[in-house]
Amino acid sequence: MSDHYEVVFSCFLRDDTPRSVLAELRWHLGVDDEPPETVDLDRCPAPLLDPDPDSPLPGGDVGHLRRQSRTDSHGPDADPGLLERLLDGGERHAWGLYSRSHWLDDDLGRVCDVLELVAPHLDHSGYGGHYRDVYGSEVTVFVFDGDGGYEVRKPGGGA
Repeated sequence: MSDHYEVVFSCFLRDDTPRSVLAELRWHLGVDDEPPETVDLDRCPAPLLDPDPDSPLPGGDVGHLRRQSRTDSHGPDADPGLLERLLDGGERHAWGLYSRSHWLDDDLGRVCDVLELVAPHLDHSGYGGHYRDVYGSEVTVFVFDGDGGYEVRKPGGGA
């Protein structure tokens, strides 16, 4: 019998994220029916983040990728030049990715496929999501370093 997990991705990708990455995410989220050319269908024959309308999670699966304003998110210290752009009427945007879905333990290794896809394009460091056994309370957290890397932190602080 398989274990069941809630898997959450919650992060911002830079506004200049390559279109190929955004296209791959749209396919994984079930927005686009056909996979882009960048997807290796032998390795990934089906979308990983496509919300299941019959999900057993409370409230169901959800998935979004949308361009959002980031003018008030980090403050001027986190983004040199932000204050000047705001004073000049400019805005800062990023691609907000949020996905919450039900996964079986057989597929949990595929989490790294999503992390490796988004990590080089992140707009921030820190929390990027988590997974947990649906019947448990311990959370394994995805932490991005802001330089294209990530760490999967198990409960108790271990990697």
